[in-house]
Amino acid sequence: MGKKKMNIIPFAKHASKKAGMSPGSVVFVGKKKIAKPQFTLIDYTNKTFVQKKLKRVEDAFPFKNLPSVTWLDIIGLHETQVIEKIGKHFELHPLIQEDIVNTNQRPIFEDSDKYLFFVLKMMHIEKDDVVAEQVSIVVGPNFVISFQEREGDVFDPIRERIEKGRYVIRERESDYLTYALIDSIVDHYFLVLEKIGDTIESIEEELNQDPSPAIVAAIHKLKRELIFLRKSVWPLREVVSKFQKCESKIVKKQTHKYIGDVYDHIVQVIDTIESYKDTTSGMMDMYLSTVSNKMNEIMKVLTIFAAIFIPLTFLAGIYGMNFEYIPELSWPFGYFFAWILFGLIGGGMLLFFRKKKWI
Repeated sequence: MGKKKMNIIPFAKHASKKAGMSPGSVVFVGKKKIAKPQFTLIDYTNKTFVQKKLKRVEDAFPFKNLPSVTWLDIIGLHETQVIEKIGKHFELHPLIQEDIVNTNQRPIFEDSDKYLFFVLKMMHIEKDDVVAEQVSIVVGPNFVISFQEREGDVFDPIRERIEKGRYVIRERESDYLTYALIDSIVDHYFLVLEKIGDTIESIEEELNQDPSPAIVAAIHKLKRELIFLRKSVWPLREVVSKFQKCESKIVKKQTHKYIGDVYDHIVQVIDTIESYKDTTSGMMDMYLSTVSNKMNEIMKVLTIFAAIFIPLTFLAGIYGMNFEYIPELSWPFGYFFAWILFGLIGGGMLLFFRKKKWI
């Protein structure tokens, strides 16, 4: 089986940068994945649509108080001064800014008076690999700000729906856009699980046919992937549950049923992960059992051969003794008789084993 990678962010890696600093210190924790931050703005109503790349994040600030819905997508978190500018203009708490630039943050939900804040783990397939990335989302009455680590995300279908304007998303407000972003992230968990399911089927097929020592490494890698998925999805259930139950004026009543649908999807993802974990846990036992059965078959064949040759070795040992007077030594047909006897003994034992269904 070919080796497959999964970009897993170690939760403690780079965290030492913040040791001893005061709470709310905006310090980037993670790996730089893009040379320079990129800013994309989408502004829309049910009749208007504007999408453009921005050279500076300040160019998006005038859209804050417009009656339209504004989605500011920021790619690249390593330049903390950008995050601080956004935090100052949109009045984000320093602890929120700290969580945005900490890419080891677990999924969380914060309900402030002026905005909602989410941290999620986004996963998607890229060149047959599973890529994991942290996404932070700030939601105001008429704006959504998303923060990503790198280029390439799962939001292209949402951008297309907004641009075409033939869907309900153009008629709703920022809460519905937030639901759509979270729903897209959760939907791509199913694609990741589908890939993992195919891997499990491939491993099981190999286990049943001819398991090799390399398959043990594949099983351990699969278990690590499922553990990481579980760490990412379990907190997300609580995040979406709080989002559904929050009483913020930002979340409209008609959006709650859509959020409930996302919650059901998350429960389904969790059930699938738990099912895969149980299957993977049994794979090692299956491997050991298959190897043991294969060894038993080998030992069975060797035992049969040994059992056949034991009486033949006994007879050969008797007539190989260095006594001068052995009756059959001077018999002209003794050699041919010995071979006939050996053949009858070996053939008789094979028939006996076959009758006993040992072979």
